[in-house]
Amino acid sequence: MRWLPSTLFGRLVLVLLGGLLLAQLLGAAILLRDRATVLYEASGLAAAQRIAGIIRVFDTLTPEQRRLMASAVSTAELHVTLGESPVANRGSEVGMPAAHLRAILRRALGEDRGLRVAMLEPGAGAVAPAPMGPANGGQMMGMHMGFMAGMPLRGVSFLVQAQLPDGRWITLTQRLPEETFAWPYKLLLTLAVLLVSVIALSLLAVRWLTRPLGVLAVAADELGRNIRRAPLAEEGPAEVRRAAAAFNTMQARLQTYLREREQMLAAVSHDLRTPITRLRLRAELIEDESLRAKFSRDLAEMESMTSAALDFLRGARADEPVQPVDVQALLESLQADMEEAGQAVQVHGQAAAPYPARPLALKRCLANLVENAVKYGTRAEVHLEDDGRELQIIVADDGPGIPEAELERVFEPFYRIEGSRSRETGGVGLGLSVARDIARAHGGELTLRNRPRGGLEAVLTLRR
Repeated sequence: MRWLPSTLFGRLVLVLLGGLLLAQLLGAAILLRDRATVLYEASGLAAAQRIAGIIRVFDTLTPEQRRLMASAVSTAELHVTLGESPVANRGSEVGMPAAHLRAILRRALGEDRGLRVAMLEPGAGAVAPAPMGPANGGQMMGMHMGFMAGMPLRGVSFLVQAQLPDGRWITLTQRLPEETFAWPYKLLLTLAVLLVSVIALSLLAVRWLTRPLGVLAVAADELGRNIRRAPLAEEGPAEVRRAAAAFNTMQARLQTYLREREQMLAAVSHDLRTPITRLRLRAELIEDESLRAKFSRDLAEMESMTSAALDFLRGARADEPVQPVDVQALLESLQADMEEAGQAVQVHGQAAAPYPARPLALKRCLANLVENAVKYGTRAEVHLEDDGRELQIIVADDGPGIPEAELERVFEPFYRIEGSRSRETGGVGLGLSVARDIARAHGGELTLRNRPRGGLEAVLTLRR
């Protein structure tokens, strides 16, 4: 999927944070809803007890005392009025809140008292200094409590009407206090702090767990450049230690293989050069000058092929230290050498900064490319392009080019194309192979492409 992060770290973070956020939001919703329910019930119980106490007090008062007491006990949240008959009510007398309040008042006031309990929706039957009449009753709320974002609706009021011993009715409108509906900022802040802490710890844990994989990837990339790099530290979780140990074992085996190959090649080199030298000495004893020249030519070619083959098998000198190289100065020195030999070489562009490389190996790679360009064309043009992320060196010639099907095959050892690039022009078919090996040993790549107007371009790309 395109929206998924490409790295293991990104995907683990996405899964963990997605799960944590979902769990935190669900937990917060449940917690806020339960808190609101508890506060709602507690406030309703307190309101019911207060209303029952007021009604019992009014039972013992005279009509004049009741009028004074009604004015005295009325507040912004509780309004008390008296009347000869119950007030017409358009509130909801059904539902759990109203039934719960009615049950509490019945237990407190007795079963034989006339009692009506209704629940008014927000804004209906608001407490006001004026007496409550039929016109300011509430509208039907239904059977539910009306929670919004885990909190009950603001402005919920209870309308209680009770008959006094003398037959008159007392009407009380009780609005739950605003504190019941206030957002629990401290609780929300606590949840936010917990969420941020868990996210930070999760990021640290994921980074800690995935970091060894990054170290292993870097080590594998460096192994192609320097087989003698320091072994990986075998530390961390058991799986990481096993992976590091396996990587170190692989590196040790490769080093052993390369060391044995170098020893074998050294022995082959010695064994081949000795008989070639003897044959050269014996060829000098041949009296026929034409035959002696042919022998000498064949021996020189054998010696050249042997040296080139041994150089190719040894590859880039892995024991050469990496150091910053001024690539432009290196190319200019090659240009001077070729111009002294009567060859035309031009260098264009410049590098943004020195490139970390093995100087002798890189010089050999570039020399092979420049020599091929002047050998199979009349001149060589070298272009430097550097964008800070990768360095690109393009060596172009104006020769006959190479068929598209052969552009990769010419990198095979000892492979030569018939025609202009034959043995008569010099070389044994190893120059491009050695150059590509050196490029890859530096973490880069070497490719060939034909120029639209004729000729060939060798493109050396080196990552910084």
